Amino acid sequence: MHIEGAGVEAARGRVEAFSRQVQAIRGSLHQVVVGQERTVDLLLTCALTGSHALLVGVPGLAKTLMVKALAATFDWKFARVQFTPDLMPADITGYELLGRESQGGTPSMVFRPGPVFANLVLADEINRAAPKTQSALLEAMAEKHVTVGGKTYGLEEPFLVVATQNPIEQEGTYPLPEAQLDRFMMEIRIDYPLPDQEVAIVMKTTGGQPGLPTPILDRAAFLGLRDLVWAVPVSAGVAGYSVGLCGASRPTDPRADGFVKGYVAWGAGPRGSQNLIWASKARALLMGRTAPTVEDVQAVALPVLRHRIIVNHRAVGDGVVTEDIVRHLLGVVVPQAEGSR
Repeated sequence: MHIEGAGVEAARGRVEAFSRQVQAIRGSLHQVVVGQERTVDLLLTCALTGSHALLVGVPGLAKTLMVKALAATFDWKFARVQFTPDLMPADITGYELLGRESQGGTPSMVFRPGPVFANLVLADEINRAAPKTQSALLEAMAEKHVTVGGKTYGLEEPFLVVATQNPIEQEGTYPLPEAQLDRFMMEIRIDYPLPDQEVAIVMKTTGGQPGLPTPILDRAAFLGLRDLVWAVPVSAGVAGYSVGLCGASRPTDPRADGFVKGYVAWGAGPRGSQNLIWASKARALLMGRTAPTVEDVQAVALPVLRHRIIVNHRAVGDGVVTEDIVRHLLGVVVPQAEGSR
């Protein structure tokens, strides 16, 4: 699945086939989801790179429906976990209990898998659970396995976590640890629908229960698409621009300017640079191109970096938020002249 070794015509053919499949996936999702084109594309970008996503939006914006539709389109095993203050780690990973492996067998401790053993796990209102429970997902997200009772159990590929947060609900919530936030490729903000879109939503949902889309790809076909995205070549200029953006976000880095040093406590780490490249690869293919450009990196910079940059107390007092920092970086970090496009 390496594009670099293929001829130009073969690469173009793969991109065209990719585009046709993605258009079918988009059409399937929009059978259920009205509008939200950018949100759907960002969610697809995360899925096509095998990455986790954090959806942030007020209640009623079809976050759960969107994720269920994505799982149905790829014919994935789907599990939803409603995070609450009394949720325990074992409620996510599974647990051991005394039982028999077979009828008439000797009693022993038997593992009962939890909802994390799925292809797509929806962690609904993840910030409502205590940090101990939130961290139960961290090993699964990072290592693609869980450990229970001293034994390690692998998770089937693909494995993605999509978590949701309500931005206006703060009472009884626990902020996600930075280490776990960094595991999400993107923080995707969902806005209210436009008036005509809201009319379509009301008409579509008040006449009966809308069904989920029919599967478009099986597991093997999806893994082939993911491998194709991973294999997309990247120029040194585009990689250097991604590294430059993240480096300039770190207040102790020589590449940071006065604005960043004055308002940022912690900048984006190397995982930010990696995710900028993965996301730009997917975007390039979604746009029908065989390699990403600086414009692709710029287009995905906000959702990839905004949860990786932590502002300081001065920024809070002056009303400066992480989105302002990312937009500032996009305005001051200059791409390399050679190989960036």
